[in-house]
Amino acid sequence: MSTTERKKHIAILGSTGSIGTQALEVIEEQHESFVVEVLTAGSNADLLIEQALKFKPNTVVIGDQSKFEIVRDCLWEHGIKTFAGEKALEQVVEMAEIDIVLTALVGFAGLRPTLAAINAGKHIALANKETLVVAGEIVTSLAKEKGVNIYPVDSEHSAIFQCLVGEWHNPIEKIVLTASGGPFRGRTKLDLSAVTKAQALKHPNWSMGAKITIDSASLMNKGLEVIEAKWLFGLKNEQIEVIVHPQSIIHSLVQFKDGSMKAQMGLPDMKLPIQYALGFPKRMENNFPRFNFHDYPQLNFELADLRTFRNLQFAFDALEKGGNSPCVLNAANEVAVALFLDDKISFLGMSDLIESVMAQVKHIAKPTLEDLFWSDTEARRIASTGA
Repeated sequence: MSTTERKKHIAILGSTGSIGTQALEVIEEQHESFVVEVLTAGSNADLLIEQALKFKPNTVVIGDQSKFEIVRDCLWEHGIKTFAGEKALEQVVEMAEIDIVLTALVGFAGLRPTLAAINAGKHIALANKETLVVAGEIVTSLAKEKGVNIYPVDSEHSAIFQCLVGEWHNPIEKIVLTASGGPFRGRTKLDLSAVTKAQALKHPNWSMGAKITIDSASLMNKGLEVIEAKWLFGLKNEQIEVIVHPQSIIHSLVQFKDGSMKAQMGLPDMKLPIQYALGFPKRMENNFPRFNFHDYPQLNFELADLRTFRNLQFAFDALEKGGNSPCVLNAANEVAVALFLDDKISFLGMSDLIESVMAQVKHIAKPTLEDLFWSDTEARRIASTGA
């Protein structure tokens, strides 16, 4: 970075999670380019305090209001402002000093602060796919109105984004999202009936939080990414495909109208798409491990098994139905994953529960934001009582 170039001031929503902690590793390495302005966490006060003391942000927010005094008392003498609660999360992203907001919150909770940041004219580095799954049309329309760029952080969407740089004038014929297949690739329904939580939490290629790891094992993560891709890249439903690629080296592909395809490749490391989103349009030098063809003499591809891994099919169904269906899908899945992690339903029981909830919540073809919040609440109520 030149001596005259201003550092980018970053707000990280969800700094104590998997993406948030890796983002701070990127910022530490690229300290000449980035400044941490805001850090937020849900309830992990100890790690938030540790991060704040190291990176010296202007402000921190702890979602759990019962931990406000603990955080405040540790940080006040260092001049770091402390706030608590959901409203503070929405308000803090409006700070004038912030250039880009990394939304690394998990689930539906990311929607309101992301909308608040866009309303304030802040560019978004989006790691919270549920925001676009739930309210893709509303979020992308608002971003266009406010002149805000949304930079994808998911490795698959980052791959598509990277393939499209310099190709904005060339129409996309289709995109292909790659999926590792998770830890149960090739398993039958009978095999999956005995799956344990410990088995489901062991992803073969990626290190992620518990919720996303379970979503990856059930292929729901890929389903949510399908819906997210529609809104990120302005695609028709039939322009999105999924292919299983066990090595997770090709992160996704774009096919153009002349039939040629571009793919983005690299080792499975979330720090690369995080750095690309924060630093765009520059590619920044780093010391991340490099891919070596000798280590991967063969790359494999296979069709996804939609009959066994029904969650991916549910996502395609919700995308086709439109309206509030993706919102209902997401809410039902969040409850189902939580129940599975609490040992209250089985691995396959998650799909059964999601299917049941999607059939029960009233369909709204043209939902308002209020309709989506109602749909989320209703889906969670049905899922919680029907488990």
